[in-house]
Amino acid sequence: MGKMNMAAEVRWLTLFIAFTFISTLNANNVHRKFEYKYSFKPPYLAQKDGTVPFWEYGGNAIASSENVRVAPSLRSQKGAIWTKQPLNFDWWEIDLVFRVTGRGRIGADGLAFWYTAAKGAYDGTVFGSSDMWNGLGIFFDSFDNDNKHNNPYIMAVLNDGTKVFDHTNDGTTQLLAGCLRDFRNKPFPTRARIEYYQNTLTLLFHNGMTNSDRDYEMCFRAENVILPKNGYFGVSAATGGLADDHDVLHFLTTSLHPPGQMAIDQHTNADEQARISQEYQDYQKKLDQQKEDYKKEHPEQSHLDKEELDDWYESDNQRELRQIFSGQMQIFDVLRNLNQKLDEVVGRQERTLSLISQVQVGGVQVSGGQQSGGQPVQLIDTIRRQEVDAVLSNQNIILNTAREIKTFIGDVNSKAETILHNQARAPTAQVQPMGYDYQSLISEMRDTLNQVKRDIAQSYTKLSGDGQTGNCPTINCLSTTVFLLLLVVQMIIMIGYNIYRDNKGAQAKKFY
Repeated sequence: MGKMNMAAEVRWLTLFIAFTFISTLNANNVHRKFEYKYSFKPPYLAQKDGTVPFWEYGGNAIASSENVRVAPSLRSQKGAIWTKQPLNFDWWEIDLVFRVTGRGRIGADGLAFWYTAAKGAYDGTVFGSSDMWNGLGIFFDSFDNDNKHNNPYIMAVLNDGTKVFDHTNDGTTQLLAGCLRDFRNKPFPTRARIEYYQNTLTLLFHNGMTNSDRDYEMCFRAENVILPKNGYFGVSAATGGLADDHDVLHFLTTSLHPPGQMAIDQHTNADEQARISQEYQDYQKKLDQQKEDYKKEHPEQSHLDKEELDDWYESDNQRELRQIFSGQMQIFDVLRNLNQKLDEVVGRQERTLSLISQVQVGGVQVSGGQQSGGQPVQLIDTIRRQEVDAVLSNQNIILNTAREIKTFIGDVNSKAETILHNQARAPTAQVQPMGYDYQSLISEMRDTLNQVKRDIAQSYTKLSGDGQTGNCPTINCLSTTVFLLLLVVQMIIMIGYNIYRDNKGAQAKKFY
């Protein structure tokens, strides 16, 4: 009974903490407002005359009903698109959906998001816009100018209107924050969510590998970022020797307001709300007049009374009730899921308490395995059979590997002992420095010369004994030239034989 009361108290306490946390979040929640004058998206992005409402573009940019091609995939192209009106709010969030596609393995130059005090050029030197800007530039750089293999890269650069962009180092010397992300040639459009709220700049990036809206990851977050008030939004792109298509599909702007500030904004925009309400009423009157004209032109369908028409359409009250019911159902689903999670937590706590009570029943454990109350300790099997089998299997694998390593080491040891034994028996098998045995070469040359002298003496004796004196007794039969020629030939043969013998010996030593 005590456990049930404790579980109920834990459940109600958790519910109270959860509702308090949700209420605190709602109290500190940021008010958001979609700004259509600073946004564009398909399917009717551009008008029939090629203009984009509330925006202006130039350079090589091309606007269509589906996207804005800021820079096409041609060499040395530059383009940009800028808002016509400056911002009338301080904090904002931008959802930028774009594609950077090209046929090359490397792209160029890249795409840039701008928030500046004044609109930039349409054919500038920094990603298609003006240099020495005053404000923020977020660059999606796809070309590696500094050859450090750190592209494609996303970077944020601040400028006060006096600094020249460092193209040589890809702006790394002026970098505020950035991350290395690949955004070229993705199956789905890549996305960037840029938020500037209370002097904190955050960029979340979606790499375009999926079509899910939840696959954002943090690229960077920078604090104490001071930007000029009432600036302009812009997007620019440029190509160089290499070229990509730089397409912007969505540019959605949401203004962020701290709690309590929206009421002032609504009061200041009362005239605009009255104008919109008057336009809506005029549209309703025009629609009723068109219905009356249709009934006059088609009298055969006039038998449909108002009640039947009401059955086909829902009234404003019905729509409001349906929305309220849908919201209540969502709240109910959230509370039911929260209740299930709480039940799981309470169940785990109860199981844990029961296991602890099984181990410690009747007092504190003693060293002999018995408790002070005399009851034996109930041990709980905390490891399962399949886990034991897995551990034994891993041990067997380790033992087999150790045996193989031991066998391999034994083979290496036996081979090393064999080599040492052979070297002890035949010292000439040791490694000798490459070269020639000059003493042996001189001995062989001396023996060869002695052999030549003996052959000459025998030839002379034979000629003298036969009586064929001729010119031989007075003139040497072997000329100096022939003798030197024979000597050189024999030396070449002996040198070649020594080289061949040394090579054979060196090849034989490699096996040891």
